[in-house]
Amino acid sequence: MPLRLHIAVPLIFLISCAADSDVAPLDDYQEVQPVTTSDAPSPQPGQSAPGRRERAVHGEYLVELLGCGTCHTDGALVGAPDLDKALAGSGTGIAWSNPLGDDLPGIVYPPNITPDIETGIGLRSDQQIAEAIRAGIGRHGNRRITVMPWQGYARISDEDIEAITAYLRSIEPVSHKVPDEVAPGQKATAPFVYFGIYESRQ
Repeated sequence: MPLRLHIAVPLIFLISCAADSDVAPLDDYQEVQPVTTSDAPSPQPGQSAPGRRERAVHGEYLVELLGCGTCHTDGALVGAPDLDKALAGSGTGIAWSNPLGDDLPGIVYPPNITPDIETGIGLRSDQQIAEAIRAGIGRHGNRRITVMPWQGYARISDEDIEAITAYLRSIEPVSHKVPDEVAPGQKATAPFVYFGIYESRQ
């Protein structure tokens, strides 16, 4: 049976400019180290009834445990989190195609998940938040969010989903609009990283 090599490409690479076909595929990249754990912002005092506050505190624990801030906090993907924008979305995107094959990949910028009405989840229903966490369903409900690790969250209990939702609704809203998603073949105007696991064909 042939040996299959799995490469984590990896951890993460930050793109500096489009790859040139005459150079090695990763020459235009530098390795960066994301911040994988960080304190989540505390629920705002006096914003919740006692029972809901208890759920929000448990939700804070879950958000930290699941590492939501790694993607949803500006700068965390490149090792320099801006804690004034904790959970308010990332100006650094995540490419979802193979860095060895696509010069102009599709890119998703992790959204603002604070309760800001204009740039965050303030107008989303509890059901929409649950669907985003458990199934990676985007706000328009028509497709899965490519880089959201929903497969690992699919079996989260109703109680834990309610706690996460209560927590996200209890934190301070932060106005921060992230760049628009970039379709494959279009050039990005904001930085992005690659990550993923690639299997050899041999």
